[in-house]
Amino acid sequence: MTTTSSLTFQPVLERIAEEISRTPVRGRAADYIPALAACDPRSFGMAVAELDGTVYGVGDWREPFSTQSITKVFTLALDLAREGDELWEHVGREPSGNPFNSLVQLEYENGIPRNPFINAGALVVTDRLHSRTGDAAGALLSFLREESGNPELGFDEEVAASESAHGDRNAALAHFMAAYGNIDNDIPALLDQYFRQCSIRASCADLALATGFLARHGIRADGTRLLTQSQAKQINAIMLTCGTYDAAGDFAYRVGLPGKSGVGGGVIAVVPGRCTLCVWSPGLDERGNSVAGVAALDRFTTLTGLSVF
Repeated sequence: MTTTSSLTFQPVLERIAEEISRTPVRGRAADYIPALAACDPRSFGMAVAELDGTVYGVGDWREPFSTQSITKVFTLALDLAREGDELWEHVGREPSGNPFNSLVQLEYENGIPRNPFINAGALVVTDRLHSRTGDAAGALLSFLREESGNPELGFDEEVAASESAHGDRNAALAHFMAAYGNIDNDIPALLDQYFRQCSIRASCADLALATGFLARHGIRADGTRLLTQSQAKQINAIMLTCGTYDAAGDFAYRVGLPGKSGVGGGVIAVVPGRCTLCVWSPGLDERGNSVAGVAALDRFTTLTGLSVF
């Protein structure tokens, strides 16, 4: 284990990449979104961003990929900054214990999703952000461009169209919650915003930088405050307990950091007060998390000793 006082991230990343390269291919790309199915499951990139914006990377760390559910963290932050605790009247903060697109709990919990990171919860957050901005996906994209310093970030229209064409379950979730009065916008408009949000392409470097406000306790890259310290703590806590779907317990056990995965193969993670990470490898396990990505983060916390525990 490397002590934090003598920690240099680049050699750690290179060691992890070398170890990952020697492991057999595991997992498979998300095939229920046809535009993602062609991704090479052996692709691997990893980046670490320090609080001052210094970035270290290895492998395909500058290769853009489909962010998918990783964006749920940023829409949550943008809406929480605007409406505060009122948000929690419409979405819970508990692990679901069910797959990310499950309808099961909504009926007996009166249309209130368990947390903001399952699809139902993310739809509620996007709906509320859209009501406050008039363009939730656009507000998200602007934020990611500013925090990453990359004005080239954009939507992947092919992925958005692919998700829309296969979005019946998300439509069902939205309609079901609307029946309980927990959705404000027209469903087609909301779904368009949600699919565009998930389609944003960004690299490990972009996402590690964009996540930095959570390691800086709510402070953005330009020094302005987005969230209170308490709100940043809340998001980190929900990432730890809910960020990897129904595998959150195993992720906390292995990695020991707040994290959020997406079915594009990316995973972001936060070391509060120290750094942020993003790793990408498209091969997924049966719960929708990157096999190599989780393994790499496991090795990172083991080698560096950086963890919230």
